[in-house]
Amino acid sequence: MEYQSYKAEEYDVAVIGGGHAGIEAALASARLGCKTVMFTISLDWIGNMPCNPSIGGTAKGHLVRELDALGGEMGKAADKHTLQSRMLNLGKGPAVHSLRAQIDRRAYSGYMKHAVELQENLDVIQAEIISIDKKEDGWHCTTKLFADHLCKAVILATGTFLGGRVYIGEVNYASGPDGNFPATELAKSLKKLNLPLRRFKTGTPARVARKSIDFSALEVQKGDEHPVPFSFSTKTEPVNTAICHIGYTNDETKKVIMDNLHRSPLYAGDIEGVGPRYCPSIEDKVVRFADKKRHQMFVEPCGDETEEMYLQGMSSSLPEEVQLKFYRTIKGLENVKIMRHAYAIEYDCIDPLALSYTLEVKEHPGLYGAGQFNGSSGYEEAAVQGFIAGVNAAFKIQGNEPLILSRASSYIGTLIDDLVTKGCSDPYRMMTSRSEYRLLLRQDNADERLMPIGYEIGLISDETYNDFLLRKKQKEEEIERLNSTFIGPSDALNKLLEESGTAPLTTGMRLADLVKRPQLGYELLKDFDKNRPTLPKSVCEKVETEIKYEGYISRQQAQVDEMLRLEKRQIPEDIDYDDVYGLRLEAVEKLKKVKPVSIGQASRISGVSPADVSVLLIYLSK
Repeated sequence: MEYQSYKAEEYDVAVIGGGHAGIEAALASARLGCKTVMFTISLDWIGNMPCNPSIGGTAKGHLVRELDALGGEMGKAADKHTLQSRMLNLGKGPAVHSLRAQIDRRAYSGYMKHAVELQENLDVIQAEIISIDKKEDGWHCTTKLFADHLCKAVILATGTFLGGRVYIGEVNYASGPDGNFPATELAKSLKKLNLPLRRFKTGTPARVARKSIDFSALEVQKGDEHPVPFSFSTKTEPVNTAICHIGYTNDETKKVIMDNLHRSPLYAGDIEGVGPRYCPSIEDKVVRFADKKRHQMFVEPCGDETEEMYLQGMSSSLPEEVQLKFYRTIKGLENVKIMRHAYAIEYDCIDPLALSYTLEVKEHPGLYGAGQFNGSSGYEEAAVQGFIAGVNAAFKIQGNEPLILSRASSYIGTLIDDLVTKGCSDPYRMMTSRSEYRLLLRQDNADERLMPIGYEIGLISDETYNDFLLRKKQKEEEIERLNSTFIGPSDALNKLLEESGTAPLTTGMRLADLVKRPQLGYELLKDFDKNRPTLPKSVCEKVETEIKYEGYISRQQAQVDEMLRLEKRQIPEDIDYDDVYGLRLEAVEKLKKVKPVSIGQASRISGVSPADVSVLLIYLSK
């Protein structure tokens, strides 16, 4: 039977998806004054964490703090519902320190659902979008109930729902994550737009019953004594209420998996999608790292009011009975009972080379992508892309200049530049090693790098911004004081210096020079600094980092200045690369596909050599 659609309410911006990307996109657009709608297949699963109930981690914690500095919501929500918080990599330099928190997944979801419900200019509708069409009057989003919503811009934040298919052993079926309905019709509609779609896959481990675990056989992993919040506006220290545990696989675990490898849909050839390189399933691990005796597993709570425990590091798509068998080979899990089985999920996403820096689809003005739709993985990567897409959709409608963050400004800028310039052959995950400027892009200074931008665009409150200005002033004044304050030798000070393994003083020295010594630190010298002001812990840490790494920071800033010089050399939109004499054929092909906006972006395209860049510079100079 043919159904006739009816004309439903019109909007400036429509966000398709209520996950981490969709939430930040919808909130940003609405807060900037656009009439916005967020469509979600289920209101009950807004802000769901279908994989690990945690926020942050190596490099991901940087993304959350940067998002917060710009005016996003994820950091605030995480701080409200933290179960256990840890600052990772404290044994390494400050560039890679990164915050990670175990989160109460249902409480977090409830917080986000209420946040979008309360937001002015934002409607939240439970509806499946089955098609989007571009017509002369704008974008038309049609629901499964044939409501036709006319919109000026559409943001696709479909996560793993788009054409979703779940695999567990020999069983597979159309599904979104956590048993939700997939977005099957929308996938067909997007293919009609000739978007360059491809299939990726991800997976998740089992959730098991707390009472079936022998915790005495597992290692204890406690949180930090003084947890650091994600959000710069959080006034109180998060409280650790949960303890996590660590266990290990063994030879028997490996044997069970290898004996049943032929039943894995990944190795049987049933799954065509490409999986995440940096978050492999347990069957991937035992195959790829065959010489490794054991693999680590983390047992983490899913919430305060649930008995479900998450087995991080043990994702699988093996059959149900095989899962139970190999989990029970692990010490502490001998009698484990599975509440939700592990599964792999395959889904459609776009080749991000089709996107511009604003996350707008180049060939379809007004259509934006965010999150896993863009080929990334992870809640944090999704959230920051949602924010950027939401801001830029709103700005385009309002006639404002777009928000484009450079690689030198942020991990957010690095992530987006990597996606739209280099593309990705598997689900993209943010890591500190992806940034060549990571000493400048520390998680502790995200406010200094990005909060002025968030305030300028109107997404940071006066109170939060004034607090930031005070912290910045305190830091600058303290660094200046340490550089101008001299301290003379004394028996007590020299005793401390010798005990710390560094040379005693024979003459006066600036306090800043003492802080620079590798064996010493700002806090260690406090008893010898009579005029030291009382400062927040976060300010003290910044003071020490900037003094200790002053030389490295200066050198990295010089690299940034050179990079920005290349970024300013714009490439005309109408350039014909076939006419640029001296370019290699591979470079011509890649440049035509990516359509870089600057020499800087062109230099980062895979297949474009330094010689090609020189040819381009000569051509443009003429």
